[in-house]
Amino acid sequence: MKILITGANGMVARTMANICEKLGDEVVALDRARLNIADREAVMSVIGGESPDAVLNCAAFTNVDLAEKEEAACYAANADGPENLAMACKESGSALVTISTDYVFGGKKEGFYTEEDTPDPISVYGRSKYEGELRTEAAYPAAVTVRSGWIYGSGGINFLSKIPEMLAENKPFTAIDDVFGTPTNANDLALRLRELALSNASGIFHVANTGDGTTYHGFAAAVCDVIGAERELITKISGAELERPAPRPCNSRLASIRSEKFEPMPHWADSLRNYLASPLVS
Repeated sequence: MKILITGANGMVARTMANICEKLGDEVVALDRARLNIADREAVMSVIGGESPDAVLNCAAFTNVDLAEKEEAACYAANADGPENLAMACKESGSALVTISTDYVFGGKKEGFYTEEDTPDPISVYGRSKYEGELRTEAAYPAAVTVRSGWIYGSGGINFLSKIPEMLAENKPFTAIDDVFGTPTNANDLALRLRELALSNASGIFHVANTGDGTTYHGFAAAVCDVIGAERELITKISGAELERPAPRPCNSRLASIRSEKFEPMPHWADSLRNYLASPLVS
């Protein structure tokens, strides 16, 4: 299978490319310099020229706080981009799997958000991603949009990805303990993205590791327990204590009611243990 991956410099894209290559796929991984997905003409040209069997869109504007100031750039990447890819994939006959976010939800629900819940984003970033979902479906109903969140993995620069490194170096830090999500390992996410690309599925899918979910502090504490670090290195704080430009949902835990044909995703704690035992981490 020939797979074109956008946003090639990102953690999920790198993981995706590595997995696909190991499984024997022909991979064309393009960073923003080689393909700006907000440029419709470029997207149509590249997708038409490459004629991939599937396109996995990992390109996005992901700086949630900066998005509040750079709304146009955020929408260009997160709404225009997926729409352009959808139009190009429809024309070329390529499957399309594009990544959205748990931040399309406002966080008022007490339990898990499923594919049947109505998005109510509270930030520019969340609204841009929801707009991307709507435009993708309108342009190419056969496309798959994957909502995920709290993603961590090798080479990641986000907070969850950096926790093992900070604890291994005995660096004290603070972690929010009143915001809940479903930690998702990039490797598990990438495997499911490829499965979706190979399937005849379409529409919205929630892809996250299973289990009850946790807080940032809970995730950090779990890392401590696995690697033998001291929990005293972590100080609990509330989300309100961090003065950040963009609001975040206090609960964005995801569960899927559309994944019956696939194997269940691993429990987040099991995936964390496996990840921490891998040579890339240890």
